[in-house]
Amino acid sequence: MIQAALIGAGNRGFYAYGSYALRYPHEIQFIAVAEPDKEKRNKFAEAHGIPESRRFADWTELLEKEKLCEALLICSPDRDHYKPVMQAIEKGYSILLEKPMSPIPLETLEIAEAAEKHQTILTVCHVLRYAPFYQALKEIIDRKVIGDIVSVQWNENVGFYHQAHSFVRGNWRNSQESSSMILQKCCHDMDMLAWLIGTECKSVSSYGSLTYFKKENAPEGAALRCLDGCKVEKECPYSAAKWYLHDRDEWPANVITADSSLASRLKAIQEGPYGRCVYHCDNDVVDHQVVNLLFENEVTVSFTMTAFTKDICRHFKIMGTKGEIIGNDAKNELLINYFSGQTEMVHPATVKGGHMGSDTKIMADFIQRVNEKNHSSLTSARASAQSHMIAYAAEESRVTGKTISLEEYVANLKKEKAETV
Repeated sequence: MIQAALIGAGNRGFYAYGSYALRYPHEIQFIAVAEPDKEKRNKFAEAHGIPESRRFADWTELLEKEKLCEALLICSPDRDHYKPVMQAIEKGYSILLEKPMSPIPLETLEIAEAAEKHQTILTVCHVLRYAPFYQALKEIIDRKVIGDIVSVQWNENVGFYHQAHSFVRGNWRNSQESSSMILQKCCHDMDMLAWLIGTECKSVSSYGSLTYFKKENAPEGAALRCLDGCKVEKECPYSAAKWYLHDRDEWPANVITADSSLASRLKAIQEGPYGRCVYHCDNDVVDHQVVNLLFENEVTVSFTMTAFTKDICRHFKIMGTKGEIIGNDAKNELLINYFSGQTEMVHPATVKGGHMGSDTKIMADFIQRVNEKNHSSLTSARASAQSHMIAYAAEESRVTGKTISLEEYVANLKKEKAETV
């Protein structure tokens, strides 16, 4: 069994990774937590039996101590990753780091370099690589049953209510406070595409905007908050009452307050950010975006992220020289159409846990690597930094309207770093 500390006891830290220790207490035990929100901090600590002396209001208090345990999980907000991870590397912790590594490209490169320099076990939470569904897809591609990949169509269907919860009202609504949509939400997709295709991305172009979730689209009679006499609340698909006052044990109702009682949830939407009208928030991240990617060997990718879907899923078509793969991760289906006329439907094995079981699988993999002192990782800092660069370049293209060469983009970052040293 390994011992671990947690920085950031929010949804990912508490439910995705912390819950693993409650299900498999013989594998991992949390002995310390750092979380500024007192309710969240105490809720996590009480669930894991952490004493008062190991409950910290700030991550700096945890990391100023002598090394407490073998492993550290960093699940704090996007802009609070760089400093704690760099200090944790220096202290010799094995680290599980929530994505994105940092909203700042240079910081991401520095994290990767520091992890390699200190031979740190550092796993970045690009969890989809660990999902049985996507591992089965990777195995099919690597067997070349559809020949060589030529082109890919890939859709990230965020879902209308997920967009409203996380990217209009929630923690990732504003790029200046967190990060861009293409990095925060879709670095998973950029990472998956790089991993599945298996060659270097050469250039990126992108278009997208915040089109719908803004004040000029508010229906007549809409109030600033859903429960402040809004005349259209009953028929609004984004009503906070619909999403947060029912199914208290289900996401997203179970994450708007540490106490999931009806009274606490009602207070949260009367006073907190999740009760705001979706047309009257301080959001600035896009609600739809397309990215075109050119990989080595002339492989082309067309990627679409959109808020405007009923279901939350990824679906795709991967087209090769001998056949095509059509997939939908929500349905757990991979349809292989061979050009010979044969078809094959694959339903990969499933595992309990979030992100199609990948939250469970990444924790199991991380614990095994810590036990074995195995410094390699499927989502190492270096591999993850490379796919992060695609996301950064996509946002650069969206903002400037230019096609971005990945090689030039990274070279300019390294030049900028050298000039600041």
